[in-house]
Amino acid sequence: MIENQDIRPAQVIGPLGEPLTLDDLPSPKTKRWVVRRKAEVVAAVNGGLLTLDEALERYGLTLEEFASWQRAIDRSGMLGLRVTKLQSYRDLYERQHKF
Repeated sequence: MIENQDIRPAQVIGPLGEPLTLDDLPSPKTKRWVVRRKAEVVAAVNGGLLTLDEALERYGLTLEEFASWQRAIDRSGMLGLRVTKLQSYRDLYERQHKF
């Protein structure tokens, strides 16, 4: 009988539709989080390439920070990750869900 094994995919589909492997992920030393890098980390976790705990530890993220990236992608796609647009997308989302 096979026990629960730690089986992970060798690659997942990245945010731009390209194959994404562990080697393709942003460096653990990343300090400047551009939209693409954030989206790659979220795709890696969603696809099972990294566990949530591994991603938080590898990149020094808080759970709240990662969750905000994931929420932004779910609501507005990659554009929702743009820091300059966060407030306008947040306002739009809240307006849409009031009615």
